[in-house]
Amino acid sequence: MELQTYLDHVNQGKRLEGGSEVHAFMTQAARQAQQITAEINTGYHDGEELRALFSQLIGKPVDEGFGLFPPFTTDFGKNITLGKRVFINSGCRFQDQGGITIGDDVLLGHNVVLATLNHDPVVARRASMLPAPIVIGDKVWIGANATVLPGVTIGKGAIVAAGAVVHRDVPPFTVACPRGSSGNSARRSGSEPPPGPGRPAPGPLPGRRGLWAPGSTCPGGTTNSIPGGIGHDNLYPLRGGPDLLRDPGGHRGRPGSGG
Repeated sequence: MELQTYLDHVNQGKRLEGGSEVHAFMTQAARQAQQITAEINTGYHDGEELRALFSQLIGKPVDEGFGLFPPFTTDFGKNITLGKRVFINSGCRFQDQGGITIGDDVLLGHNVVLATLNHDPVVARRASMLPAPIVIGDKVWIGANATVLPGVTIGKGAIVAAGAVVHRDVPPFTVACPRGSSGNSARRSGSEPPPGPGRPAPGPLPGRRGLWAPGSTCPGGTTNSIPGGIGHDNLYPLRGGPDLLRDPGGHRGRPGSGG
């Protein structure tokens, strides 16, 4: 089987039947990816060397602004598409058989997992897999230890809380916070008074969402780690929305442990 035949199969969302030709091709490609990632993760490589190895891994050139802190692993390699100035922090794991597309200026924190395959839930067909692509828009920041599940699209400028499990789409310019959070901290911004007597800070009930601004937190933590938890049913629009793409402060650094 040729690579393009495989890509045409999975990019149409077709089942990967256990024991089939397409399944065997996927397994062989995984062995090749393991060889390259073993080289990436062994010894020290400067930025130019890492870009060359990653280009070999995904089968296409990567941008000169690409940054990677090893270790890094991926299960396939040849179904990854990267934009410009992507930064992947240490410990990230991709399962790209179903397709991973990452836009420009995306930041992936430590130990982020991007998974594009589900096993068939029917026990008799459990060896078969169901591919679904992940699409990450421009200027997205995914915090440390977050997991993005098959079929998810994360919109431009969004932030995913550290440790969150992203099981549905995240709209542009929102912060995906954990299921069950009260939303109190996430609603605060410089122009809003803190919660107090007569000023409750309600959670993100249906039809009513909080506002998150730089300097605020998801409930229970700091913006550096933006803690998540299981699920991300609370979505908070970023105060300022697309205006946040501008850089009035001239900041050029990368986030800390969350990025």
